[in-house]
Amino acid sequence: MQLSLLENSEPRLNAENRAKELRILLQYHNQRYYQLDSPEISDAEYDELFRELAGLEERYPELVTADSPTQRVGGAPVDRFRNVTHRLPMLSLENAVNDEEIVAKLDGRVKKELGLAENSPVSYMCEPKMDGLAVELIYENGTLTAASTRGDGVTGEDVTQNIRTLHGLPLCLTGKDVPPLLEVRGEVYLSLDAFQKINRDREENGDPPFVNPRNAAAGSLRQLDSRITSRRPLSIFCYAPGFVEGVQFSSQQEFLASAAGWGLPVNPLARLVDNVDGAVAYYHEMQELRESLPYEIDGTVVKVNSFQLQRELGEKSRSPLWAIACKFPPRQAETQLEDVLLSVGRTGVITPVAQLRPVEISGVTVSRATLHNWDELAAKDIRIGDTVVVERAGDVIPAVVRVVAERRNGSERVVPPPEFCPECGSGVVRIADEVALRCMGISCPSQIRESIKHFASRGAMDIEGLGDKVVEQLLSLGLIHTVADLYRLTKDDFMRFERMGDKLSSNLLNALEASKACDLSRFVFALGIRHVGARTAKTLAQAFGSLDNLEKTTLEELMSVRDIGATVAQSIFTFFNTPDNQSVVRQLQELGVNPAAVAKTVGGRLSGKKFVFTGTLTRFSRDHARKLVEDQGGNVVGSISRKTDYVVAGDEAGSKLIKARELGITVLGEDDFLNLLESL
Repeated sequence: MQLSLLENSEPRLNAENRAKELRILLQYHNQRYYQLDSPEISDAEYDELFRELAGLEERYPELVTADSPTQRVGGAPVDRFRNVTHRLPMLSLENAVNDEEIVAKLDGRVKKELGLAENSPVSYMCEPKMDGLAVELIYENGTLTAASTRGDGVTGEDVTQNIRTLHGLPLCLTGKDVPPLLEVRGEVYLSLDAFQKINRDREENGDPPFVNPRNAAAGSLRQLDSRITSRRPLSIFCYAPGFVEGVQFSSQQEFLASAAGWGLPVNPLARLVDNVDGAVAYYHEMQELRESLPYEIDGTVVKVNSFQLQRELGEKSRSPLWAIACKFPPRQAETQLEDVLLSVGRTGVITPVAQLRPVEISGVTVSRATLHNWDELAAKDIRIGDTVVVERAGDVIPAVVRVVAERRNGSERVVPPPEFCPECGSGVVRIADEVALRCMGISCPSQIRESIKHFASRGAMDIEGLGDKVVEQLLSLGLIHTVADLYRLTKDDFMRFERMGDKLSSNLLNALEASKACDLSRFVFALGIRHVGARTAKTLAQAFGSLDNLEKTTLEELMSVRDIGATVAQSIFTFFNTPDNQSVVRQLQELGVNPAAVAKTVGGRLSGKKFVFTGTLTRFSRDHARKLVEDQGGNVVGSISRKTDYVVAGDEAGSKLIKARELGITVLGEDDFLNLLESL
């Protein structure tokens, strides 16, 4: 699709037209990316369009529509989910576990109930059985107005805010003959790639991993804070109608085609078959295909295609007589745990990994499996030498499910948690309220790549030109082993690179030299201390004034600093009391990196006050305004809440200004803000 430009000084009408055009573009590219898996533009180009729309809507809040892509980011947390009663019950399905049961439990029953001969063909719609969470969506006049979980089949929970964050789900239906009221059932799921990424992030953050993609999807959808849901890449396939007004479907095949025509995602693997033999063949085909799918399925669903026949067949107390869920056999196997290996992640998390006697599961030989963490290892009482049950789900890393305790002979050995990092020998710590054990060494080989990239980044030491590719070459050539080694590099070192010229190498050396004159907050942030972001680093710099003071501080002194809690204080204290880290910091200083001391902020007349800036500021820059506030002990935050004290509004202030007035928060113009500072 072609993009058009909007003049910098667009009037209200041009803004309205451009916002409409951007919504159409973003919805089109969402469909290409999430439903058709065929994107036409890069992520950066999409983000640019999104930011332009968000800017227009902030300038003109009245342009925000229910189907705007900006409304997918989630809203304020709710106290609890409201109960919702389904107009039509969401029934569960009876299970079959093999070919014979598909034939007997479904086809035999259908023909008996309908009075058909045994050899009479019945058409069935076959679909993959997604392993996710069932939901009901309600579209009124084509607009998504409500969504709820299945619950007990009669009553579910209102998850409308969370469902709206799913990028692959249209907020407004398109196409012909959209019904005035459409209830549609679907299955929310998490792709295997997304599941693995979420679990990696959780383990790196010291959180317990999700057991499987279904649990992860359910946990993500049932977040009371929809902003968390918006950061989880959930997907959905729609599979059945609920209560509908204004249109009638003759069959499951017609419903799926209509739903797809209105922009709803339906599984492309759904297939109509002529008889039960086709349903059995489909079941075996999906079982073979299962391992290559990007999401988890645990069987197939077979439904009588004709809705007229479905109505004639009716239902039992909790399940329809016209459908069945054909479950796949479990993907588990028994083997022996031969050893427990230690794996160190990029943020220092040490994970126990089971080394197994090789065993075949679903056609794949498995020799290693995750044990997640020592709490889980202890809870399952897993010991070296145990016979264990291992489960493999799709492409997800195999996991040890349980121990077969009755197979023990007394030779099994308990696995103690490590005291030292297996990679660098630094001490291992467990921070309060975390399940993970961590290596705190700044120069640990398993962490050094990410440590150096972070150290050189714009918000940290801001070493211009020292990007990912340069870091990768430095490591591959063995030129750096700690961040301190960056300042030992010579021109000859850089000239060993591929395609490195004299000017570029000189620029890199100059950038390294220039970074030595940094302020304390940037240096502290650059060290990559867990839980210490840019704002916390600035707080520490203001509270302690110098690197020497910060290195010598006690845990109690850290906890007395504003906005530094027990977990963050423990992380900082542990970092500066780890010998390896002390050595690296000392080397940096000896090589000329001397963070400038700052005057301590003691109290301040704005101490504890929270400011939000919105709109275009003309009297001063945002950074200067932030400094003015922080110099007096105040905080500048990005979003408005009831705890906000002041909102400083510049030209064309948008939704934040409206929200501030709704909450009764003091609103200041730029002159008012300067007068406030002068009066202190």
